[in-house]
Amino acid sequence: MLAPPTRVTTARVFSIAGPAMIANLTTPLIGIVSTAAVGRLGDAAMLGGVAMASFMFDCLFWLFAFVRMGTLAFTAQSLGAGETDKLRLHLMRALAVAGAIGAGLIALQIPLAAILLGAMGGSEGVTGAARAYFSIRIWSAPLALANYVILGWLIGLARARLALAVQVAINLVNMATTTVLVLGLGAGIAGAAVATIIAEATGLLIGLIIALRLSKGRLTVPYAALLDRAALRRMFAVNRDIMIRTAALIAAFLFFVAQGARAGDVTLAANAVLNNFLLASAFFLDGLANAAEQLCGQAVGARDRHAFAGATGLVVAWGFGFALLVAACIALFGPALIDVMTASGDVRAAARNYLPFVALSPLLSVFAFAFDGVYIGATWARDMRNLMLASLAIFFTTWFALRSFGNYGLWAAQLAHYAARGGLQAARYPQLLKATFREAS
Repeated sequence: MLAPPTRVTTARVFSIAGPAMIANLTTPLIGIVSTAAVGRLGDAAMLGGVAMASFMFDCLFWLFAFVRMGTLAFTAQSLGAGETDKLRLHLMRALAVAGAIGAGLIALQIPLAAILLGAMGGSEGVTGAARAYFSIRIWSAPLALANYVILGWLIGLARARLALAVQVAINLVNMATTTVLVLGLGAGIAGAAVATIIAEATGLLIGLIIALRLSKGRLTVPYAALLDRAALRRMFAVNRDIMIRTAALIAAFLFFVAQGARAGDVTLAANAVLNNFLLASAFFLDGLANAAEQLCGQAVGARDRHAFAGATGLVVAWGFGFALLVAACIALFGPALIDVMTASGDVRAAARNYLPFVALSPLLSVFAFAFDGVYIGATWARDMRNLMLASLAIFFTTWFALRSFGNYGLWAAQLAHYAARGGLQAARYPQLLKATFREAS
């Protein structure tokens, strides 16, 4: 007998989305403090090296963010199905995967650094500083990826406030240790890298303590269950597809940055300024995507189509509301904010020229964020992968067709990419919804 349909409310959506938004807002503080601390040393090459290496780690860890997404989805589905015995299994399997990936990155650090630094193409001084930072911070890889797992597991359990507490703890420890090591003890770029390791280790310790308490003092799982072939195959299939999807997303982002760089320093700087506006909107939209991941995953586990559709509708509706607000703020206050972020007259003028594209971006990207959350929660990873690859093809096709328009064409391609991601997923959604809940129907 099926359980009565569950009504997903706005309060439930924001009980997850709210803490996630706050956590997203605190994350840039790490980069700001590291940049400010190293910047006070007065060495431009050192500052550039930290910025370059930080960007490299952002992309590298982003590529493996499937450990968070997959853990969240599997945990939420088991929670919805009432399979409490599987909750610890999802955590421990994902931690093992995160540890293995982190160890692999450490083992491959020399060729990895050579490839990434070569691709970045910085000056000799900047590259040397980035290499020094990279060689230390790479040791945080297992810790950082394990923290992804902890955060995904906690959100999957609908414990978003605890996830927020872990994230805030990591950020605060990072800021404090960076200040002490770089400015207080004069440890320079090495101090900034060590501070990150300390922060990630602290966050993992706190996360494991929380997990231990939620698991009533027992995190150990049977070895045979941990290595269950069917469960491992499903986990690796979902994670593989999410990783390919993320790689396609990173490819579009890096291509956008590279084309802006080829257009000249002024265009590159203008795009960098405007990307801050996109980042701000992403804080809110990604928080709602987190809510979709948990609520849709739980609904799949409970075989509750009504709750699934309700969560999707609320996340899309509230996401569009936030997108309208952000778009209006960009249109109204964008010129003034551009003046705050840069003193260059040429960069200000260029950024204003492309501001309409940025104002439109949240209105299109909201559907991409919302349906990403829905697809991840439902573990429709294969379809998400395929649709992302199709969106990437549309991005490159649009850019190629409009390349004669320079940076205007590049921004138009970016908008086409947002529209394709959300539009294709929305078009595929009814079929996947019907197939997923066919048995319950």
